[in-house]
Amino acid sequence: MAGMTSSARPLLNRRLAEFGTTIFAEMSALAVRTGAINLGQGFPDTDGPEQVREAAVRALRDGRGNQYPPGPGVPELRAAIAAHQERRYGIALDPDREVLVTAGATEAIAAALLALVEPGDEVVAFEPYYDSYAACIAMAGGTRVPVTLRPYEGSFRLDLDELRAALTPRTRLLLINTPHNPTGTVLTRAELKAIAELAVEHDLLVVTDEVYEHLTFDDAEHVPLASLPGMRERTVTIGSAGKTFSFTGWKVGWVTASPELTAAVRAAKQFLTYVSSGPFQYAVAEALALPDSYFTDYRAAMTAKRDLLAAGLADAGFTVFRPQGTYFVTTDIRPLGFDDGFAFCRALPERCGVVAVPNAVFYDDRAAGAPFVRFAFCKRDEVLADAVARLKRL
Repeated sequence: MAGMTSSARPLLNRRLAEFGTTIFAEMSALAVRTGAINLGQGFPDTDGPEQVREAAVRALRDGRGNQYPPGPGVPELRAAIAAHQERRYGIALDPDREVLVTAGATEAIAAALLALVEPGDEVVAFEPYYDSYAACIAMAGGTRVPVTLRPYEGSFRLDLDELRAALTPRTRLLLINTPHNPTGTVLTRAELKAIAELAVEHDLLVVTDEVYEHLTFDDAEHVPLASLPGMRERTVTIGSAGKTFSFTGWKVGWVTASPELTAAVRAAKQFLTYVSSGPFQYAVAEALALPDSYFTDYRAAMTAKRDLLAAGLADAGFTVFRPQGTYFVTTDIRPLGFDDGFAFCRALPERCGVVAVPNAVFYDDRAAGAPFVRFAFCKRDEVLADAVARLKRL
């Protein structure tokens, strides 16, 4: 019969059986269906700098990138990434051997884990974690070991003793994310130094997702893990143009690492997309060379959006964890009389016309994440103001 198989075995690879449709797809579809304001999925509702968009148009018209670009990425972008890392952080890179362009940070994560993790290896990741982490660890055959960031004095903090206790002889890799999505935590220099010392002591590899590097607020400082003693040769650093320049649809990300680590990641990446985003790579090369004023102004604008949404959420009755980075605000719904983030988020569009994401999807321990809900503030001010007004109905 059509559609039947000869085996009782499920069609989906058992490593992926626990993963369904991503929460972002579900909640974005709910926003479209109900006409609600979508503060769930983290994408801006305006484009980034006009000169960067025009650089992409110019590349298209000039025929640059319309055919397959080089496997590691176009030389102009690799040179711009290396220059950015040296200018911002003092990390000197060989653009030919230590930079790899990927189809967004999501492919960079997948390629790094597929390259570096084998069945039986344990991967320690901070919980809550971006949802692709768990899926990519599973596809690589690894075992994820969550270390939970816990609420403490208005933010989510890492317990270094808990991290230390999570390490075993089977631990292969630490998967770090700072600034951290979804909590907005920015790991301090002292915390990162302690993580680096553990990595050196246990001879661990580290993959560090730093896509929100330019979105830190107040006095928070982004410190690349690769800049710390002993980490340059064992760290794969992941960056992205989407979050920094508000062109998330272009899917331009990158990996920077030692020649050996870059070659390993490239070996996996070449069998995923092979190459992508040809003309956009040239545009991102120009974007990375924008003056410091762009990054300063961008951060200031996002700080104002954070403050607008955080104040509105507090007025609506949420407990608000004021983020130090990213463009997300995590809230606790228990003061509103709810303790199930899934049910709350699925009902929220009908109740007040706003979509959010339940943080429990980012946890192995669903109970630990149950009362927390994430809102994105990378939207126009008038949209945020409208959302704040709607949330007052709660």
